[in-house]
Formats: sequence, structure tokens, C-alpha cells
Amino acid sequence: MGIIAWIILGLVAGLIAKAILKGPNPGGLIVTTLLGVAGALLGGFLARALDIGDIKDFWDLETWLIAIGGSILVLVVWRALTGGRRRRLV
Repeated sequence: MGIIAWIILGLVAGLIAKAILKGPNPGGLIVTTLLGVAGALLGGFLARALDIGDIKDFWDLETWLIAIGGSILVLVVWRALTGGRRRRLV
């Protein structure tokens, strides 16, 4: 997959992960995209390491499930590290 496909996959997977995990969510669209891309990469690495799947094609259901699962994992870890708080710049 190309970089644009990874960004789109990360954005959508991050949005779905935020919708599944109710509660305080960190950041806006950019943070969601970054967490989603990191989650997709982590999910793909773990799925390949555990020999349960692989991120193959953008339109493959397995790719999306792995990316969403990885995004949920990254979001849970992010919330644990930040304490679920939002930061304000004022």
C-alpha cells in the first residue's frame, strides 16, 4: 500500500477505535490519524508475528480488522500514558 492508503486506513481505523472506546479521547483529527496509522502498523506486525493474518490489500476485510484492532490497542495504551486527559493550549 502507498502512503496515502496508509493515511486513509489510519484515519478511518482511528475513528472507528475512538467510536468503540467511549470516554475521553486524545487530540483531534491529526492525532487520530497518527494513532490509527501506528495502530495499523502495530496490528500488522503482531498479526504477522503471531501468524494470524497480514495487512495485504487496502480493500481486504482482514486488513481493516487488523488495523482497527491495533488502533484500539494503541488508543488504550495512549489513554493509560496520558491519563485520559485533554491538554489545552491557553
